[in-house]
Amino acid sequence: MESPKQPGLFGPSLSLFYSSILTILRRVYFPARLLHHFSGEMRVTLFYPEASLLKRLSRRLNSTLFFSSEIWPQPPEHTGDQQLPYTDVPFPRRTKRDRKPYVTPMKTLIERAKLERKARKEQPVRVLEEPPENGLLVPELVEVAHSVYHARRFLLSALYQLVRFIPVLRCESCDEVHIGHVGHEIRTCTGPKSRFRNALHVWRRGGVRDVVFFPKCFHLFDRVGKPRVGHDERFSVPRIPAIIELCIQAGLDIEKYPTKRRTKPVYCIEGRIVDFESVVEDGETEKSFSFENVKPFVHSYSLVTKPLEKVFVDNNSSNLDQLSNEERNQLKDLSIRTLDSWFEMTSGAKKIMEKYVVNTCGYCPEVQVGPKGHKLRMCKASKHQSRNGLHAWQEATIDDLIGPNYVWHVEDMNGLPLNNNLKRYYGKAPAVVELCVNAGAPVPDQYRSMMRLDVVSPERDEVDLVA
Repeated sequence: MESPKQPGLFGPSLSLFYSSILTILRRVYFPARLLHHFSGEMRVTLFYPEASLLKRLSRRLNSTLFFSSEIWPQPPEHTGDQQLPYTDVPFPRRTKRDRKPYVTPMKTLIERAKLERKARKEQPVRVLEEPPENGLLVPELVEVAHSVYHARRFLLSALYQLVRFIPVLRCESCDEVHIGHVGHEIRTCTGPKSRFRNALHVWRRGGVRDVVFFPKCFHLFDRVGKPRVGHDERFSVPRIPAIIELCIQAGLDIEKYPTKRRTKPVYCIEGRIVDFESVVEDGETEKSFSFENVKPFVHSYSLVTKPLEKVFVDNNSSNLDQLSNEERNQLKDLSIRTLDSWFEMTSGAKKIMEKYVVNTCGYCPEVQVGPKGHKLRMCKASKHQSRNGLHAWQEATIDDLIGPNYVWHVEDMNGLPLNNNLKRYYGKAPAVVELCVNAGAPVPDQYRSMMRLDVVSPERDEVDLVA
């Protein structure tokens, strides 16, 4: 007969002891009021000091606890078949040392690179069929490129008129921008000597460049044949706004910045692009690259600025109260058209970016439109010594191509400035949207949640009374 199993070293009293410890930890270290800050399930794993003791208790005690909490924020309510969009207030990166988040996960990028390497070994010589990788244009995006270019032109011309009536302020020490007569009192300044001012901003008058920012990149004559700019070519290659370069590569023709247009696809031989297109005569090349036969693209926005310019240029007042009813209506119409051009430019740029690659540095705001980033050793951001000054290129987003400059939303421009103690009740919006809303344009639906229009902020003397 087998001898009966002897009880463990510590007996059943030890399991009761640790169960009481778990109960105390749940009551002391994980109060119920903290569980509302988590969504879904929260897993807490307890680590014991003695590894041998943990091995003995692994069969008797499950050391993993599950706490359920309410989902926050609540999902938007359904109104019929439509769903209200929800966008939270954007927060900047914690520190400049942190890298920008990847648009595509790194595992997906690695798997994609392995598949491309495998396909290259199986078929070393192949014809690139899909545009724009084969050097040809995407036909359905040519008109989109023209509309984006003209929408940007109208946006800049309209912003120069709106800035005369709606004041724009910027900080002297950092990149903070504010729309209003008086700057806010939120302590978010990170510039030099900001600690002596308790992180308060030093405001001065700003302009259109502070409202929207278009980073520049190098212009590529042949985006497929020579996609990279070397370090020695940094002074010979022109730099233009990245959104214009994106429109040029998508089909826009500008005489000042010529580009190569192919009629036949290129070949890929062991990862290198080879162009076997027949060499035409010199007269034909000049004819193909001349812009005399190009049909001009007339946009409706270019016909609107002329009658409005006469009214606003003559009036030098910056106070909306001094305007007549007719001038206010024209200012409101101009702000509505400005918002329409903003949305047309951003939506069109997103469509083009789905086909045409745009790269950005993971640590600095440098942008390059093209299949690859340039090789200039000019990065001065974090960890640039390990890269020898080269940029850490990754996939860009629309915010990298068009700097929206998020600002705090002000409900009453003639009221008191925004208080630092109430900053969690304030919302944000792109500076263009905030400028147009203060000029009379209706608030767009996609920015209502971001601007927190449904939140009633308490008064300054009621801060201590609000939970």
